[in-house]
Amino acid sequence: MNEFGRDLPSTIEWCVTVGGTAPPLGRGRTRELWDLLAATALRDVAAARILEPHLDALSILQQAGTDLHAAVDPWQLSTIGADRTSSWGVFAAEGPGLRVDARETASGWTLSGTKPWCSLASHLSHALVTAFVGAERRLFAVALRTPAVRPHDGPWLARGLPDIVSAPVDFDGAVAVPIGEIGWYLTRPGFAWGSMSVAACWWGGALGLRDALQVAASSERADQVALVHLGTVDAALWAARAVLREAADLVDAGTRTDPKLLAERVRAAVVHAATTALAESDAALGPGPLVSNPEHARRVADLHLYLRQHHGLRDAARLGRLAVQGGVGG
Repeated sequence: MNEFGRDLPSTIEWCVTVGGTAPPLGRGRTRELWDLLAATALRDVAAARILEPHLDALSILQQAGTDLHAAVDPWQLSTIGADRTSSWGVFAAEGPGLRVDARETASGWTLSGTKPWCSLASHLSHALVTAFVGAERRLFAVALRTPAVRPHDGPWLARGLPDIVSAPVDFDGAVAVPIGEIGWYLTRPGFAWGSMSVAACWWGGALGLRDALQVAASSERADQVALVHLGTVDAALWAARAVLREAADLVDAGTRTDPKLLAERVRAAVVHAATTALAESDAALGPGPLVSNPEHARRVADLHLYLRQHHGLRDAARLGRLAVQGGVGG
C-alpha cells in the first residue's frame, strides 16, 4: 500500500481486515495486540491512529458480549447495519457547551446533540458514542452514514495527522443501540486498558525516531554527541517497552492492580520516552530531515499531535492522586 495512512479508504479497509484476526484486549494476548499497534505506528503513525480506535471498539463490543466476526450479536447491532465489514470509531469526549442526550422512544433509542472530537466521522461506517441518560452516561452504537448524523469538516488546521479530522458531529434523532447498562462503559476495567493501547502506538511511533538516530550515529561523520543522543533515546524507549510488557501481563492475569493507576503509570512512562525521542532527535538531527525528508517530518508532526492525548500536568496530577490512594506499590 503506497499511501498507507494517507489514503483513508484503503487504510480503513486494511484496519477492518486486521480487526478480523487481531488479538483481543485483556484475554491472554494483550502483548500481541500492543505489538501489532506499535508495529503499525512504526510504519506509519497515522495508520496506527486509525487502527487503534477500530480495535478498541471491537474490544468494547466483545467485553459487552458481542463479536461481529463470530456473528454473536446480543445487542442487535444488525438493526443499524453493523457487521464484520463495519469500520468503527469511539466518540466519548465531552466539551464545554456540547452534549449528546439519549432518549428512549416506543421504537427504540435515539441520540440528539453535538459530540466533539469525533475522528474520521465522515469516513467510518459506525461509532460507539457516549450519551447522557439523565445525569449519567451510557454507551450507544450508531450508524454514521445517515441523514440524522452530520459530521463537521473542521475546524482542523493540524499539521500533524492532517487527514484524520477530529471535529464535532451533530446528531439529530439518530437511531442508536445501547451497549451495556448505564455507567458500564466508564466503570469497566477495559476503559483503562484501552488508554494503554494508545500508549503502545506512541511507543511504536517513537521507535522510528530511534532508528533515524541510529543511522546518524552510524555515519562516518558521527561524533560522541550523536552516540549520546542515541543512547538516551534507546534507554528511554527500552524502559517504556518493559513497562508495556509488564502492564500487558498484569491485564491478562486479572490481578488486583487498580486499572486506572496502572494505565496512568504506563501512559506517563511512555509519553516521557516518546517526548524524549522527539527532543533528542530534534537536537541530534537538526532541521535537515524536518525540511527535506517527508517521512521523518510527517512522523514528527503526527507524533507530536498524537501525544497530546496525554494531558501533561493534569494527567500527572491524576497519577499522583491515584498513587496516594493506592500506595506506591499499587
